[in-house]
Amino acid sequence: MIFTIAIDGPAAAGKGTISRRLAERFGFAHLDTGLLYRAVGALELQGQDAVAAANALDPSDLEREDLRTPEVAQAASRVAAIGAVRQALVDFQRDFARREGGAVLDGRDIGTVICPEAEVKLFVTASAEVRAERRFKELSEKGIDTDYPSVLADVAARDRRDTERADAPMRAAEDAVVLDTSEMDIETAVARAEKEVSAALDKR
Repeated sequence: MIFTIAIDGPAAAGKGTISRRLAERFGFAHLDTGLLYRAVGALELQGQDAVAAANALDPSDLEREDLRTPEVAQAASRVAAIGAVRQALVDFQRDFARREGGAVLDGRDIGTVICPEAEVKLFVTASAEVRAERRFKELSEKGIDTDYPSVLADVAARDRRDTERADAPMRAAEDAVVLDTSEMDIETAVARAEKEVSAALDKR
């Protein structure tokens, strides 16, 4: 069975958790497409050309331990605004999406650019303040030295880059179901998402 779930949305809205839970619930493969851009961003920070790094990206690059740092997150947002980088990673994502057995992909342009034909499209969002609070807590728990105002500024900067870039800006697909998790706990959000997927599967 080929069945694609496309999940888009800004940083720290909950799309990663929802994506992983959906993959587990329905037995689908999962791809955090942000890791592709984080890997390219990490390689750029090491001095590599971003486009060259994207074209030569190896699956092992997605296993780096530094991909979740704030510096790499910012670098990922920068390289994602480069059209040639995005194009280099498109085929990888599309092949993954249409693999046999079902797939869940989360990112910024999955439902609009990568998989416009996806059987389920979700756009997971939340207010910048709520997302910054979540990210600040996450970083603090990992022992990363930061503060809430800095995290909020980073979230706002990433949102601007993601929504204002010329190539594949982040937006909800016209037929996407929008989940605003600002006042929603993760269990409720996952349940809402599972309901959408179950309904789509029932129609097949």
